[in-house]
Amino acid sequence: MPTQSNNHPLIIAGPCSAESEEQLLATASALKKLNIDIFRAGVWKPRTRPDSFEGVGSIGLTWLKNVKKVTGLPTAVEVAKPVHIEEALKNEIDILWIGARTTVNPFIVQELAEAMKGADIKVMVKNPINPDLSLWIGAIERIQNAGIKSVAAVHRGFSSFDNTKFKNTPTWQIPIELKRLLPDIPLICDPSHISGKRALIFEVAQKALDLDYDGLMIETHIDPNEALSDKEQQVTPDQLKKILGDLKIRKPSSDNVEFINQLEELRSKIDNMDRELLETLTARMAVVEKIGKYKKEHNVTILQVERWREIFKTRPQWAKKMNLNEKFIAELYKLIHDESIRKQTGVFKSANKGHNSVK
Repeated sequence: MPTQSNNHPLIIAGPCSAESEEQLLATASALKKLNIDIFRAGVWKPRTRPDSFEGVGSIGLTWLKNVKKVTGLPTAVEVAKPVHIEEALKNEIDILWIGARTTVNPFIVQELAEAMKGADIKVMVKNPINPDLSLWIGAIERIQNAGIKSVAAVHRGFSSFDNTKFKNTPTWQIPIELKRLLPDIPLICDPSHISGKRALIFEVAQKALDLDYDGLMIETHIDPNEALSDKEQQVTPDQLKKILGDLKIRKPSSDNVEFINQLEELRSKIDNMDRELLETLTARMAVVEKIGKYKKEHNVTILQVERWREIFKTRPQWAKKMNLNEKFIAELYKLIHDESIRKQTGVFKSANKGHNSVK
């Protein structure tokens, strides 16, 4: 899989759906002038509702083959069935991607992996629709186990009931953790599906590059307002040109001696603070265990709802006064509370074991 080089991210662009050969050629010709790396288009579209446009089917592959012949751009298409892979390979498609609705099902991913065995093909795996890192990694591993050497991960966001400005919540910590666990797998961001609106694409794309992603996949249509699918999240080639031109490509590191020295000094301070934080957490958990013993001795339940409500209300309030993010502190205390419950449960179990051992 091509990756970023000379601090320039890999750029994949093209329409959500192939609608006609003329549409593909017009879009690809315009994108060729922008020096994009890969041309993408869907021909089979797994839609939520059966009355939605579900793609033109296999005929779109012949259009993509012609696009490659005319422009020289490598082509990419989504596959969801083994027969899709067979037909894509026949039409010399260079890159296959597995969509979010497919990644969520290990049985289907395994079927696709079996169909790819022996093929000289590059594969991109989108994150599953639900925020499950193990499913995402599992899908990548299944493709790798089939002998596919060039595999990339695509972050397109996650479905959520939360009311946010995004179509799919980014949940950045999941792809960041994937990058930590699989550092050799290129990570590509799909701002179009995260945003759901073209006005947000630049913001998401910049955030991805600031987080050291290897590339971007941006849906681009010659006339988005007339697109047969996802028109709100597609941009024109001219709009893509402006987005790419405005993006700030930052270096992963610097050779500046003063910068390096100051960074090391600040990181040393963080290391010391982290030790203090852990020491404080250790002391807090010791108190939690003592409380657990008192509860056990006096036959009191582990969970004290009113106390938890008080903590969950006051800690974010304290945080606000200290200019800390209230939501972050609320989530942090949920984790601390879960660990406190686990600690006190251990105290109760230990006491119960001692009781049960008495004959």
